This record gives sequence, structure tokens and C-alpha cells, in this order.
Amino acid sequence: MTERSPEIADARTGPDFMAGDRESLEQWLEFYRQTLPWKVGGLTPEELCRHAISPSTLSLLGIVRHLSDVERYWFSNVAAGTDQDAHYRAVDRDADFNALDPATALADLRHFDTEIAACRVIAANISDLDAALPGLRHGKPMNLRWIYTHMIEEYARHLGHVDLLRESIDGVKGY
Repeated sequence: MTERSPEIADARTGPDFMAGDRESLEQWLEFYRQTLPWKVGGLTPEELCRHAISPSTLSLLGIVRHLSDVERYWFSNVAAGTDQDAHYRAVDRDADFNALDPATALADLRHFDTEIAACRVIAANISDLDAALPGLRHGKPMNLRWIYTHMIEEYARHLGHVDLLRESIDGVKGY
């Protein structure tokens, strides 16, 4: 029997309607972070690696790998001020989408979980949404509020792709 990605029960809860700024931003980001593993659950490594349509290199695993590297960049490098190489894109800017291997697909899903856990710790140690962060983007300072807002946009955009990709694989729908 072929190993599959972990099936995760949908235990997500939507953000509070009356949350303050930080809580609202964190809750939306967490909602989307939890949606991705739920949407890719129960698939074979080959299904995770399947490209949408030619010439697109978009795949479920590519999106997971891309978001892993995006999380690392924004939270480790900008928010924490480190200089960590991208996990997938260190040599090839498009490797997160192009260099897929069913043999490592499930490990790539586990890496996403590890990266998210590290990013949560980094953000929790930043007390002020509006303070300049140690890392720069294009030579300019930014704050955690901007990163949270951008990450919500990044996930929302890619989760739309995930919905279409998943439905094309096995007909599974759901938000």
C-alpha cells in the first residue's frame, strides 16, 4: 500500500469577530496555516507532486514548499534578523515548484510543520506590531504588522490554487 500524507480532521476555528489587531492578524494567519495541511491530507506522494496543467509547474507540494520558504524568509530573516538560506530555493529560485520528488514529498510536508513551529516562536517574541524589525526588505525597515498582513495575503492567494489543484486530483472540495 502506498503511503499517503496525513489526513487531518478539520479542527480549525475561524478568527474571533471582536479580536484586537494582533489577535486578529495572528488568528487569520493560523487559520490559513492550518488549512494547508488539511487540504493536502490523504494524498499519495505522486498526487502531491502532480503539476496542474502545462506549462504551469504549480502543484500541491510546490505550494507547501514555497510557503515553507516564504515563512522562513519573513519570520527568520526579516522578523528575527537572521540570514538563513531558503530550504528549497537556495540555489534555484524556482526549486520549490520545480525540483519535486515523490520520494521526499512526505518529508517536505513535515518540514512545513517544523518551519511553522519556528516562525510561531519568533513572532511570539516580538511584542510590538509596529516596531521596526532587525531585518530589512530591499534595504528598508518593516514591522510585524506588515509581515502578518502579507502572510495572510500569501496564504489566501495560494489556498485558492490549492482548492483547484485538490479538486482536480480527487474531487475533494471544501474551505
